[in-house]
Amino acid sequence: MVDICEDCRMILVGDIGGTNARLALTEPGGTDPLAERRVATADFADFAAVLAAFLAETGATITSGCLAVAGPIGDDGRSARLTNLPWLIDAPALEARFGLGRLNLVNDFAAAAMGVTVAPAESIVFLQEGAPLADAPRLVIGAGTGLGMAILVRQGDAWRVLPGEGGHVAFAPLDEDQERVWHALRTEYGRVTAERVVSGPGLAAIHRVLAGAELDPAEIVRLALIDADQAALDTLDVFLSAYGAFAGDMAMATLARGGVYLAGGIAAKLLPILPASPFLPAFGAKAEHAGLARRMPVAVITDPSLGLRGAACLV
Repeated sequence: MVDICEDCRMILVGDIGGTNARLALTEPGGTDPLAERRVATADFADFAAVLAAFLAETGATITSGCLAVAGPIGDDGRSARLTNLPWLIDAPALEARFGLGRLNLVNDFAAAAMGVTVAPAESIVFLQEGAPLADAPRLVIGAGTGLGMAILVRQGDAWRVLPGEGGHVAFAPLDEDQERVWHALRTEYGRVTAERVVSGPGLAAIHRVLAGAELDPAEIVRLALIDADQAALDTLDVFLSAYGAFAGDMAMATLARGGVYLAGGIAAKLLPILPASPFLPAFGAKAEHAGLARRMPVAVITDPSLGLRGAACLV
């Protein structure tokens, strides 16, 4: 824990997801999170309650801030509604209630993408070295409660982030197992998006359809990694094949020769099995463009504070 003096002028950064919310402070011009706190969103009625508890604990003077939100940002950039949580975050109301300076709101994967540019080197684990081009676009993708995506493009000496909603493109099954999952989800939802399959809820859906058991995503991962349960391992194979195919498709769409970076909690948890999994074969299965896919670096980001670092870049 880092002690923050009450008269210190600090920047507020946040990474607000459907399941967890992270808040921290940074020094002006810095990106290292201080006094970081992680809470379950289910324990709070709204974001204002989360922020009130954090500020009461730290006692810092906030001059400005940036919140990365797992949901679309309003056209005026001053409000956001979370996709997987019934919360509305109203920046002007928060500024007025808590006496904050200007509070920016950004998409969570815009922040994750910027976080890649300042992430500690040891938190970047390459699955495929590729042949990177320094100034080419970078793609950041992450499966968690949902499926996020953003693009980094070079602009002079800096990086500019382009948020995206690639997780909501249509899901294209690659084999019979994925077709079974697609048919089940189509019956349930009508349109089947990539996020319905490549996400925590998607992992649970795959297991439900293929193994006939309703399990929490974390339990499926535990059964596979700890108990070597064959049904759970089969589920992860289907999941990682779909994940790799989606990442490869988005990499082709953006010509991400600067690298493809997997953020979000799922990739980091599955890192022990990722190198030998179907992920990379599915990523590279691009017919006449397979050679191009092989030249794209692919890495997992293990830094849990990635979104906070990116938010500090976007204050």
